[in-house]
Amino acid sequence: MAKVKIPRQPMPEQDPKVRAKNFDEVPFGYSPEAAVLEAKRCLQCKKPKCLAGCPVEVLIPEFIEKIAEEDFVGAAQMLKVRNSLPAVCGRVCPQETQCEELCVVGKKGEPVAIGRLERFAADWERNNAEVTIPEIPPATGKKIAVIGAGPAGLTVAGDLILKGHEVKVFEALHKPGGVLVYGIPEFRLPKAIVQAEVDYLAAMGVQFEMNAVVGKIITVDELIEEEGYDAVFVGSGAGLPTFMKIDGENCNGVYSANEYLTRSNLMKAYLFPEYDTPIARGKRVAVFGGGNVAMDSARTALRLGAEASIIVYRRSREEMPARSEEVHHADEEGVQFELLTNPIRILADEEGRVRAIECVRMELGEPDESGRRRPSVIEGSEFEIEVDTVVVAIGNSPNPLIPSTTPGIETTRWGTIVADEETGKTTKEYVYAGGDVVTGAATVILAMGAGRTAANAIEELIKDK
Repeated sequence: MAKVKIPRQPMPEQDPKVRAKNFDEVPFGYSPEAAVLEAKRCLQCKKPKCLAGCPVEVLIPEFIEKIAEEDFVGAAQMLKVRNSLPAVCGRVCPQETQCEELCVVGKKGEPVAIGRLERFAADWERNNAEVTIPEIPPATGKKIAVIGAGPAGLTVAGDLILKGHEVKVFEALHKPGGVLVYGIPEFRLPKAIVQAEVDYLAAMGVQFEMNAVVGKIITVDELIEEEGYDAVFVGSGAGLPTFMKIDGENCNGVYSANEYLTRSNLMKAYLFPEYDTPIARGKRVAVFGGGNVAMDSARTALRLGAEASIIVYRRSREEMPARSEEVHHADEEGVQFELLTNPIRILADEEGRVRAIECVRMELGEPDESGRRRPSVIEGSEFEIEVDTVVVAIGNSPNPLIPSTTPGIETTRWGTIVADEETGKTTKEYVYAGGDVVTGAATVILAMGAGRTAANAIEELIKDK
């Protein structure tokens, strides 16, 4: 049987009606048989194009070949040569627009399911207690401070600990993982998987200090001048919510997606009263936005008992920045879509609580600088949607705390840190940055790619020192 004739293997998942009422992970993952069959679809190209689509340059054909040979542990170890968080990336990376988009098999049919195979190999290693800690070289005596335990910071820590340096991660929250633990819901990325990846780094020798708000308890300058760190990496993410600046956003019942998801995910409000974190359990919830965060919020609202969870987005479905898989899952679960619709006002009752949103219909014109068609208002199209809760999920920007307490670090007008794309070097000596704090809110894998770039540059700096 020719390899391209093997159909792409589907991944079994929970029934939509069942999963819309629980927080368990939606897909079950591949069985060994399905993974081997899917791996055999790979052509093992002499010049694999998929590699160019991976920001961390995972050895894609090599790890897939190991799966085809039923060497699942070997596949996981091959993944970890370039990727310190494979179980995470296998779940939340937009492979369909990266490695899989360039897959040669996909030219005549469906591409090889690279992301699903990555998830399978990483899960197999973890679930079968086959995780081995690589040998760490002798200590170099050099110290690196990493600010933020999100995808960028964890990648820097994983790369530099393997060089024999001392690495300490300072995390403002009480759990490591950054957006992986506060932003992405349990049904999309179980927190136990993030913790397992962090435990792996800790076993290699990475130190973690929680509840450590750099800029408050200690500054970047103090880390270098008083604590003796040879370099500092800033990977503090983009955790500052953006609002629409429309009338009524101060009503009771309006939340940023950051607060809404952090309460549910990191503070486990979905397990109330087992965890004493209250959360708004609206009956009719409107979510503003069309990205993955909006999908996460709308799907969370359903699981918290909403009778109606409504995405309000000013463009059409084709322009939505969310992964097609997330939109598909939200659709299956019963999320409603008010597309080509823009909220212009939030309306409150006599007690100041949300009762409805006033919206206008939109139409699409010519493409703007993002490449998506620009929406414009249809005059006289105002209408109301009755809701009791609003979640604003239209984007985030970096918290200004570190730049404001670090003289010499240049920022853009959006509050992101200016860093060299090739090295991650900031305008301040010995200080590097990467991930959402540089790009604004983006993907996990792009943050990891930036972490890899910065780690390489820091290694060069230390050699020169």
